[in-house]
Amino acid sequence: MTVAINTPAPVRKTVHVAVAPQKAFDVFTARMSKWWMPEHSILKAPRESVVMEPRQGGRWYETAVDGTECSWGYVIAWEPPSRVVLAWQIDGSWQFNEKFLTEIEVRFTPDGPNGTRVELEHRKLQAYGETAESMRAALDGNEGWGAELASFVAATLS
Repeated sequence: MTVAINTPAPVRKTVHVAVAPQKAFDVFTARMSKWWMPEHSILKAPRESVVMEPRQGGRWYETAVDGTECSWGYVIAWEPPSRVVLAWQIDGSWQFNEKFLTEIEVRFTPDGPNGTRVELEHRKLQAYGETAESMRAALDGNEGWGAELASFVAATLS
């Protein structure tokens, strides 16, 4: 007997920022330390920075004040200022797992003379297996991507 695995819909979020696409892209990628919520760290020590190496194949990780690092994934596609695709290798126990993979695609589209529509899609959530629906709910909820993107929007204003 074959058991069907339910494939959850991707998490999709859209925000508008009052900056040009290049600045929105730069804040999202190069200034992630400024907006990624500190309570969303998987380090044991307090976080010092979030780093996304600006190239395809680049590492995506966080560093702690004690010098330790924790990988989150890597850059799949680097297309400034319009698109970045990231490998998210944080599994259902909220730990880095090099054999685990979901994807995050973020698109930056001009929206008016000095604005940008930022569209995020977190997909391939079936990788979470039996916990896929609960993980989707967590990522889609108020404390997930919604909170992170609200923090990102605020960071574009400074």
